[in-house]
Amino acid sequence: MYTRQNHSSRTSKMLPWMIFWVSCVLTVGGCTSVPNADSAQADPYENFNRRIHNFNMSADKRVLKPIAQGYRWVLPDPVERGIANVFSNLDDPQVAINQILQGKLALGISDLGRFVVNSTLGIGGIFDVATGMGMPKHVEDFGQTFARWGFESGAYLVVPFWGPSSPRNGIGDMVGSYAFPPRYVDHVPTRNTLYGVSVLNRRAALLDVEEIVSGDRYSFIRDAYLQRRDYLINDGEVEDDFFDE
Repeated sequence: MYTRQNHSSRTSKMLPWMIFWVSCVLTVGGCTSVPNADSAQADPYENFNRRIHNFNMSADKRVLKPIAQGYRWVLPDPVERGIANVFSNLDDPQVAINQILQGKLALGISDLGRFVVNSTLGIGGIFDVATGMGMPKHVEDFGQTFARWGFESGAYLVVPFWGPSSPRNGIGDMVGSYAFPPRYVDHVPTRNTLYGVSVLNRRAALLDVEEIVSGDRYSFIRDAYLQRRDYLINDGEVEDDFFDE
């Protein structure tokens, strides 16, 4: 029998795909002005991207940022760190899969071991025991894997409610969502709560970073994002002035 719960589950699974592809269609179809010469190569849809950026900033200012500030104010620092560790641990299966897909078998095994150790000895990932045992945290995703496989990034895109991305990274995020353990929680309210706390955790982590944003906010975020992605794809073998600073 078809139930409202089934409908909610299907909707939550389809939402990332809908947001990304609607954004792509609007971006390709809605940008008719000539881009600035300096940003034409990486950001040919700058004018439209700026509109989406302004919309995202407005939504963040009115909704997400105040909630994230309240989240940080309510939770003691040790609790906030524990929650951050839990979601970092939940990300490790995706990291391990991408290490292996990129041919880095030893690192993939290390990341799988990290997930097992922190999920058990670290009490569900609340404590990062694995780092002290010689299994450090890595950052790998399907966007990086597709880049290592030779797929082009495509134009820089700002996705509604999501932020900086590109066709390659957007598709990578969608594929990666299937490697995120909360996706397979059958109880819809619990699953949605986990997704919500994950978003709040990430937004709260960015509160301090906002202090270093200067000049044109759109250009700053775009350049930092593109430089960071290049740094991650090349495993740190390129200069990353922004994050060094």
